[in-house]
Amino acid sequence: MMMHLLIRDKKDGILCPVPSHSLYTSAMLLQGATLVPYFLDESRGWGVSMSDLKKQLDSARSMGVFVRGLVVINPGNPTGHVLVEENQREIVDFCRNEDLVLLADEVYQENIYADEKGFHSFKKIARSMGYGEGDISLVSFHSVSNGYYGECGRRGGYMEVTGFNSDVKKQVYKVVSLSSCSNISGQILMSLVMNPPQVGDESYASYQAERDGVLSSFARCAEAMVRSFNGLEGVTCSEAEGAVFVFPSVRLPKKAVAAAEASNTQPDAFYALRLLETTGIVVVPGSVFGQVSAVTEPKFSVAFCFFSGALIRCSSATFFSRCMERGISDARSCHTKRRRR
Repeated sequence: MMMHLLIRDKKDGILCPVPSHSLYTSAMLLQGATLVPYFLDESRGWGVSMSDLKKQLDSARSMGVFVRGLVVINPGNPTGHVLVEENQREIVDFCRNEDLVLLADEVYQENIYADEKGFHSFKKIARSMGYGEGDISLVSFHSVSNGYYGECGRRGGYMEVTGFNSDVKKQVYKVVSLSSCSNISGQILMSLVMNPPQVGDESYASYQAERDGVLSSFARCAEAMVRSFNGLEGVTCSEAEGAVFVFPSVRLPKKAVAAAEASNTQPDAFYALRLLETTGIVVVPGSVFGQVSAVTEPKFSVAFCFFSGALIRCSSATFFSRCMERGISDARSCHTKRRRR
């Protein structure tokens, strides 16, 4: 909806992180907008490079694109990173100085696993910097479909719109009102997310136990998966600090890349299909999220996103690492198998 309100024609653009969830890029394409990508820095824990952000903005403007907003996903999807406060302050200053609407996706705010990290909303950061309602335009998103509750089918969520004048807010309400049928169940669940049981309530103990149990399970799964990935030949994976994803990089041999090219398939998609055929495990190729593979010798770098929350229910870390090894081995031998056929 915010894309609908922000975008006028193809000359308008939005800065969007790469890699990132396809929701934003798809919404931009639907509105006919120009995607202005900025690239997360894996060497810095998938942090936002302000120099790259400025470079991409200036480049887009030089080509006549009117950049109207900046999407930030924190905690990250699919990278599983959590931004440090200093980086968040840089982003707030950047949006204020460049007159950009800050679109803050904060749907995984409850899912934080790194002891040294914590979730801080962009609104809280902006207010701590002394910026008020009239200083920066900010839209914050939350959803019952994500986080530790994961009620995906309920389609409940909200956005908080700040830093816009009353006329703009009227247009927001007008667009919202186009949907005449309210999603009652989603609204009820979202109200429960925003107003959970408090100390002294009859349900507080059971709520707290279930909440902590789910989050602890996610944390154990994330740690086990990162450890397993980093123990595999040709696979590296950054620490999962939050959300429900890890984003490992798999270096494929030249023969596997050649086999992918021979079948007119992207190497990461080729590997994902081989892994599915060999082990039954479903993964998402990194290119789906806009991730650019780097060519190195003697292997080709690709990346995938794994939904750790789902995998914990079906496999142990040991089983999963064995499946990954089988997938890599299968990809290595695939070129030879094809020639024999």
